[in-house]
Amino acid sequence: MRDERLESFWLPFTPNRHFKEHPRLLVGGSGVFLTSADGRSILDGVSGLFCTPAGQARPEIAEAVHKQLLELSYAPCFQHGHPGAFELARRLVALLPDGMDHVFFATSGSEAVETALKLALLHHRARGEAQRVRFVGRERAYHGVNFGGISVGGIVGNRRAFGPLLPGVLHLRHTWLPENRFVRGEPERGAELADDLERLCATHGGETIAACIVEPVAGSTGCLVPPKGYLARLREICDRHGILLVFDEVITGFGRLGQSFAAQRFGVVPDMITMAKALTNGAVPMSAVAVRAGVYRTITEAAPKEGIEFPHGYTYSGHPVACAAALAALSIYEKEDLFARARALEAPFLDAMFGLRDLPAVTDVRGLGLLAGIDLAPAGPPGARGYRAVQDLFAAGLLVRVTGDAVLVAPPFVAEPHHLDEIAAKLRGVLGSY
Repeated sequence: MRDERLESFWLPFTPNRHFKEHPRLLVGGSGVFLTSADGRSILDGVSGLFCTPAGQARPEIAEAVHKQLLELSYAPCFQHGHPGAFELARRLVALLPDGMDHVFFATSGSEAVETALKLALLHHRARGEAQRVRFVGRERAYHGVNFGGISVGGIVGNRRAFGPLLPGVLHLRHTWLPENRFVRGEPERGAELADDLERLCATHGGETIAACIVEPVAGSTGCLVPPKGYLARLREICDRHGILLVFDEVITGFGRLGQSFAAQRFGVVPDMITMAKALTNGAVPMSAVAVRAGVYRTITEAAPKEGIEFPHGYTYSGHPVACAAALAALSIYEKEDLFARARALEAPFLDAMFGLRDLPAVTDVRGLGLLAGIDLAPAGPPGARGYRAVQDLFAAGLLVRVTGDAVLVAPPFVAEPHHLDEIAAKLRGVLGSY
């Protein structure tokens, strides 16, 4: 029987009519477990939504937020500021690759991407190259749901309902190749896919392209790990044509690949990095864009003295409560050495995920760090089997993320090896029935 108390909330990325007939409600959480409305324990196999590497309900974050709410619950960052935002920016710069030394705060990953795209346009305009108005994204990419993010994104289901979007956006091919099925880590083959950017420069003029934005590991589409040398080749092509390179690290930032950021794992430094999710361990919505020193200087030095250099921002940019949550989260990551813990868990995690390759319904497994994608053979329309898997796995006591027919697994860094075994066992029990 349908519960009318659920009717008013329009859930995002959800079949609302079906959900409200068969709701999956969460009412509590601690560590690596969540509690369902019917009192069952649900193992968190995807860190909430890649948000909670330190686990649920951390008292350190709750106490920091409570203290901040009693001291200063809101402060505008338009023409003013508060100490927490400056301290958080300083702490982030210490984690970022060398040379990325300025941070702009927003509220969501979508807003961070929008900010980065605007910064790219303004950077080139400040350099006297206002003709650089094109962006390059990638097929199967996810960069949020604002118009800019959908435009550079490449997931057709997110694009087809909203018209032509931003003009002049070009797309690279995605990096999944059939010959790389069941490859663990970075595939040996496929670095030449980066040469798509060179071809786009030849066709449209490299001097018209402002920025190329990619996820170092394409996350929401099903964990597409880049081939060896691919990101370095993109960096070289961008440098050759004066194009800014943007890494969307909303998923891969803050230790998911065993380093502070994927840029460090791959040894490739972009011009900008977007981040969100684990920035506050998912406790308070917050995002940021980190930029290299040259981008910041170019934009700020081109503006009139005492003039606004970047006419952009959000009411909740650098919100004091979000800053308090982020500072507490960063302290947990440092104190408990969670990024190193993620590195240590990578091998047993990938062993467990690749151990599922024998299941008849599994057509591919990919993974790097504590992030893996498992492709399922379609059964009916695209996405039908994936949506069934979400429901069946929840019933079996496991929370995962599914896009289309790809199951995404990304456990919290505080998971123990036996939790990884339990995730694999639940996956085997459900997917093995298909």
